[in-house]
This record gives sequence, C-alpha cells and structure tokens, in this order.
Amino acid sequence: MTQALKSKLESELADVLLDCEYVGGEVTIHIAAEHVLTTCQTLRDSFGFEQLSDLCGVDYSTYGSSAWVTKTATDMGFSRAVDGACHSESVDEGFRYAVVYHLLSIQHNQRLRVKVRLDAAQPLVDSVTSIWESANWFEREAFDLFGILFNEHQDLRRILTDYGFIGHPFRKDFPLIGNVEMRYDADKKRVVYEPVSIEERTLVPRVIRDDNRHNKSQN
Repeated sequence: MTQALKSKLESELADVLLDCEYVGGEVTIHIAAEHVLTTCQTLRDSFGFEQLSDLCGVDYSTYGSSAWVTKTATDMGFSRAVDGACHSESVDEGFRYAVVYHLLSIQHNQRLRVKVRLDAAQPLVDSVTSIWESANWFEREAFDLFGILFNEHQDLRRILTDYGFIGHPFRKDFPLIGNVEMRYDADKKRVVYEPVSIEERTLVPRVIRDDNRHNKSQN
C-alpha cells in the first residue's frame, strides 16, 4: 500500500516534487516552499490526508558533521550522537531550516511526511491553517522556537516562551544556558530579567563499559 502511495505521488505531483523517499516503511516527499499551499491542498482533497497530526521545525546546521567525543565510546550505535556512516545528511547551500508536516489519512490508513527546506537568511513559508486548522498552534511553536515565519498566519506570536523573550531556543546557535535569567524582585514587586550568572559548558555523556554483563572475559 505504501509503495502504491509513493508511485501515485511521483506521478500526480511530478511537477513539484524535489524528491520522494521510502524509508522504514514511511514515505517522505520534499517540495519547495512556494508550492506548499497547492501541494497540501492536493494532498488533502485528492489523496485523502484530512488530518495534520504534527508540524515541526528543524535546524540542519552542523547536522551529521559531529559526534560526541568520548575516549571509550563505540564507533556506532547509542553511544554516538551521529551515525556518520548511515544517517548523515548534507545541507544544501543557502538552506538551513526546514518545516516538516506529518499527515494522516484515516480513510486510507496511511501516513505521509512532507519536508520543506527554507532559506537560512529568511525562513518563510505560507501558513497551512486554511487547509488544516490544527496547524495554528504548531506554526506558532515553530515560530517561537526556530524563528520560522508563516505567511498569512492570523495570530503568529510566541506560545511557549515569554512575550518579551529574545531569540529562538531551538536554533543550534542559541546558547544552552540562554541569554538572560529571570527572578522575582521583592523591591520592584515584579519579575526582572538579568544576564545569566552561570558559565556555559559542553555536556558529554558518560560512557560506562565496566559491566560484567557486557564483558565475557570476566565470567
């Protein structure tokens, strides 16, 4: 059934598809930002994807180019941040961010992932709230955390961080400790923002190998 979906997508959306993948039993299509509205409308009306179950942003900067460095870590698997041999993905020049749409067709019992790469300098894409109302808060979250702008969104404002927050926390160049910290000032009788008082440090996972369950030579 999934292979049939892939073939139908490649046939009927040939003019807008940049790529169509079938990996792990799931289909992912890649389209340009300017084709989002027309493509999503077609996916809902002609392919039966009546539900947008999720929408998220992605920051591809440094993706697949680094791994956690520990002296005793294995080369691959859960002890590494990136499996460079199999899952690295190059980032097209000029494109850093992406919006990923997860669609569900209840009538056909099918799922589809739609991926749209966005310009690094100005990540902008049309809102799909006119097609799926559930996109409203999802798009606000992607705007809040990644700084992705959704054209024609009726209420594009922060949803998780404070209204006066500066920056976008899920961007990979955003400091892990943040830029400011907040506390309640009893004298001013309000919450105040101040520069962070802790130093940023690199977190490295601890890798434990001295376990008899995994060391047959000690048995």
